[in-house]
Amino acid sequence: MKKQKILIAEDDDLNRNNLTELLSLEGYEVHAVENGKEAMASFVEDKYDLVITDLKMPQGDGLELLKFVKDMNPDNIVIMMTGFGTVDSAVEAMKFGAFDYISKPMKDDLVKLTVSRALSFASLQEENVTLRDNLREKYDFGKMLGYSECMKTIFDTIEKVAKSDSTVIIYGESGTGKELVARAIHFNSDRKNFPLIPVNCGAIPEELLESELFGHEKGAFTGAIRNRLGRFELAQGGTIFLNEIGDMSPSLQVKLLRVIQEKQFERIGGVKTINADVRILAATNQNLEEAVAEKRFREDLYYRINVIPIHLPALRERGPDIAILANHFLQKFAQMKKKEVTHISPEAIACLLHYPWPGNVRELENLIEMLVVLKEGNDIVLEDLPLKIRQFKREAQTIGAIQIPEEGIDFNELVSQFEKDILLNALEKSGGVKNRAAKLLNLNRTTLVEKLKRLNISAEA
Repeated sequence: MKKQKILIAEDDDLNRNNLTELLSLEGYEVHAVENGKEAMASFVEDKYDLVITDLKMPQGDGLELLKFVKDMNPDNIVIMMTGFGTVDSAVEAMKFGAFDYISKPMKDDLVKLTVSRALSFASLQEENVTLRDNLREKYDFGKMLGYSECMKTIFDTIEKVAKSDSTVIIYGESGTGKELVARAIHFNSDRKNFPLIPVNCGAIPEELLESELFGHEKGAFTGAIRNRLGRFELAQGGTIFLNEIGDMSPSLQVKLLRVIQEKQFERIGGVKTINADVRILAATNQNLEEAVAEKRFREDLYYRINVIPIHLPALRERGPDIAILANHFLQKFAQMKKKEVTHISPEAIACLLHYPWPGNVRELENLIEMLVVLKEGNDIVLEDLPLKIRQFKREAQTIGAIQIPEEGIDFNELVSQFEKDILLNALEKSGGVKNRAAKLLNLNRTTLVEKLKRLNISAEA
């Protein structure tokens, strides 16, 4: 993996050498100079992921360097170093685009934490630019692939809601691609040139999540040794994506409700009200209506975020997309791993089509990566699949037994008839009870009902 490059501008020899050694040991590629003029020359000659500059230097101080860097590349990240008595100047520099500041004497742990956070943000910016530059045609949003009718409906919805500023909530099982939908909405919106900031509400401890969202002031709590921008501030002008919002605590739900209603918030420990020019996208794998009924989720917040719901289908409900995605991942990993695996046999594909995919697209992607890494030949065959998938061989062979006559077949009619036979078989086994039939087929009840209506099949409730 390519090392991230850091440019240091510091006139104090001891500080410059210590900082260079510290960050080099962390695995970064570091270039250090002793004044602003040399830093500007180095910045022109090479590309840096991060610039760390002292505020007071000869031949071009830190503020001049900051303005120079931002003129050359507004997305470049700059951290200011400041001594006693100049903290106010460093805070002022943040208004001109500095990402953060480090006070002297510098503490190693704080330096490493600040640099790591800055480079993570830089990587996120670079990813945003890459995604923005690689937007695809209709029915192919970024990394989203799908030609099934249900996915075409999703893509149509994305296209319609992207240009609005309305709040969107994305429902779907884990692994269905909820974050990809959020990215597609953002990068097709008028906010696409501003940040998309994701927050996984289920992965961050409750006591830290409030600070992550809204930031904090120095001294707001034990360990708050400096000001910190929250995700809402980092997302200004752009979009914040609140993933797994159903896991958010009731107290934070109240504060989020206020941001949505009033478009304002304060940092923890702060008194200054900050306007939030941010579009909110949310996602959950939970049934929020049930969570509201069980008092786990606020009803008023639910109606605030449930403006435009998008329901992502599980992979098992996407039919032909399974084969399309499997071959897409095959090409991706064969190229990435430099393997000569080029084909998945029809028997193996048939098993993939019948496997229920509890882990959805993520599970399929992981499976194909494993198969490509372990495969020595060119073709992935039935015997290469794990036992839990091969057990669907008998059902798969039923499909493989179809013979195409010389005069050809009506594909759509044959598929419809096959689908009808499966549904009738499930209804027969369930005694005509739709809930039981849906469980037998690993379908949502609503999906089953839609299929029954489309194929003119009547059944008991």
